[in-house]
Amino acid sequence: MADTQNTDITVSDIAEKRLITETGVAARVVQVIEASIEGLGFRVVRVKVSSANGCTVQIMAERPDGTMSVGDCETVSRAISPLLDLDDPIGKPYYLEISSPGIDRPLVRACDFERWAGYEAKIELAVPLDGRKRYRGIIGVPNPDGRTVPIDLPDVKEGLPSRIDLPLRDLGDAYLVLTDELVRESLRRGGPPAHDDDEIEDGAEDEAPPSPKTPMSKKKPTKPLRPKASAMPKPVKPESAASQANKAKPVRTKAVRVKETGKLH
Repeated sequence: MADTQNTDITVSDIAEKRLITETGVAARVVQVIEASIEGLGFRVVRVKVSSANGCTVQIMAERPDGTMSVGDCETVSRAISPLLDLDDPIGKPYYLEISSPGIDRPLVRACDFERWAGYEAKIELAVPLDGRKRYRGIIGVPNPDGRTVPIDLPDVKEGLPSRIDLPLRDLGDAYLVLTDELVRESLRRGGPPAHDDDEIEDGAEDEAPPSPKTPMSKKKPTKPLRPKASAMPKPVKPESAASQANKAKPVRTKAVRVKETGKLH
């Protein structure tokens, strides 16, 4: 008789589960912060640890509807900073960045593919499908069981199928391709606003002094967004979607976290 103990796992559960997971230090960061982020009503999109600026920990998060404001980034930053201080999964000085996924966002859940069905994406499989790992085309709605997603491939060779069902369990990387149509739709849905500044930095300094074993936070003042002064008003030209794409960047907060070594850096 077949085992029926796991039949309570629903298609919705599969759609909301992250398909692409981190490894190494990034995986340890996820273990420390994920429950706290979810408790605030957000969810982790991706955690990436890079050598930028010596060491940078980038945490992408969003609300279930895909939005993420500056205030949301600050809320997440305040909640997870003490956890990272206490657990110290990085083990050395690092920059902490909390950001929205941006317009050309990673696709990490089946529901991400459903939300952006009809738009172009680049997908790389961890396991080759018929000898091929990289695909670029228009994604469709995942199959009802949430295990595969169709992709329409342009300019395929004669005799080859123009639509392929890709197994979501084998995803290695996937993200939307920045197009005019995607920019317009993202802005219509309330996507990330356009800013002249690359980053919006977290404001208040940590008030409590660190213990000898606790990393310390030095946070820089917030950069206010101010309109540029002009002697004469200039006519406003309608912006193309491509121009909006150049301006629309992930909403981000940034803090410098320095491991205590007896001196402040």
